[in-house]
Amino acid sequence: MEICVFPVFRAALRRALWSLVLPLGLGLAALPPVQAAAPLQAAEARAKDAKRAAPARRSEVKAKRKKPEAKAKRVTGGERKAEARRSPRKGQLRSAGKPRAKAASATARRAGPPAPADAKAAKSGQALTLTPRLAQPPAAPRAERPAAAGGAAAGLAAGASASGLAAALPAAPEPGLPQFDLHALKSSAALVIDPQTQEVLLAKNAEAVVPIASLTKLMTSLLVLEAGQPLDEVLSISTEDIDTEKGSSSRLQPGAQLSRGEMLHLALMSSENRAANALGRHYPGGLPSFVRAMNARALALGMLDTRFVEPTGLSSANQSSARDLALLVRAAADQPLMRVLSTSQEHRVAVGKRELQYRNTNGLVRNPAWEVVLQKTGYIAEAGRCLVMQTRMAGRDLIMVFLDSAGKYSRIGDAERVRRWVESQVPSRRSSLEPDAVDRLDPPPVALRLTS
Repeated sequence: MEICVFPVFRAALRRALWSLVLPLGLGLAALPPVQAAAPLQAAEARAKDAKRAAPARRSEVKAKRKKPEAKAKRVTGGERKAEARRSPRKGQLRSAGKPRAKAASATARRAGPPAPADAKAAKSGQALTLTPRLAQPPAAPRAERPAAAGGAAAGLAAGASASGLAAALPAAPEPGLPQFDLHALKSSAALVIDPQTQEVLLAKNAEAVVPIASLTKLMTSLLVLEAGQPLDEVLSISTEDIDTEKGSSSRLQPGAQLSRGEMLHLALMSSENRAANALGRHYPGGLPSFVRAMNARALALGMLDTRFVEPTGLSSANQSSARDLALLVRAAADQPLMRVLSTSQEHRVAVGKRELQYRNTNGLVRNPAWEVVLQKTGYIAEAGRCLVMQTRMAGRDLIMVFLDSAGKYSRIGDAERVRRWVESQVPSRRSSLEPDAVDRLDPPPVALRLTS
């Protein structure tokens, strides 16, 4: 009995489940086909709408594309018409511009070489001013161009101060004299002056205060001679004379003994630093007293922009201007011994068992085209290449000062350029005179006076 109950129960349960599931399945299958196809019909409707709207969209796109083209055509046509209208005017401007350019160039030639300030001037072939350390002043109007550009000028009164070089307003150069191109000089500062007539032939940054290197030795030698110290007195080189600032070398070793005259010779001719320092060290009161005497003598000469701190020039604190150095050269040239020692070509000295040969640092003293009366060269990195001279050319004495020259031989090149320029003036001044009248010309108007 118990065994038969369970199969009967299972069959009844199965029939009950089927009675529930079968109606649900039949209901789903009996759904109308329209509901299943509704998404497809919606998609077909959207496709038909898009197809009907496509021509309108294509026409809009075409219209948008055509509008920029039409605008571009209108602009291009307008530009062509404007260019056609302007073309004859352009031709007129070009034809009228040529004589203007010629007139401008002729005016520039009459006014002298201008000072170019940009790359455009450099491309036109004009020389740019080289001023690594010194700035060039702006070019003055033609009526106020300095006599430094080549010629005599209206001068100062005889009692004018020595510091008034830059304040002198020179007049136009003498007719027939060529002008000197200051841009051709490689030196940052330069001055050429006749010490007899006080005529300034050339000036470039003459008031600029710069380091002067071994030009200092002119003042050192001048003080030694003016002090009247015996030249035959034997002096010794010591370790105090060794250069500890620049580390320069010397063939005069500590313990070497030379007379004061020999050391003076080497200091002026070969710029021997240890000899110059020994001269100052053996001055009464030693180096401090000697430096004070150097500055006092500079002030007495009217060198108002000059300052010394030691006797060799190795220190960049030794500074002066081209104008002040012209005063120093004039005073040094009054010493006959300084003229001889500074211009000797070479000299031999006996140091112990050795004999040392020294040569002049200025090659112009060996050049037969030059008559150098007094000279001194100088160089340290801060000062550049420097040169001062008193020389005789074209029948007159001239003091030349070149400071802060860029290249090794540029100071000599500047001196040669000035010499050729000065000598080129002689035929033009001789043309209306007898052959021997050049040296008897009345001095030109004084441009400035070197007063002490």
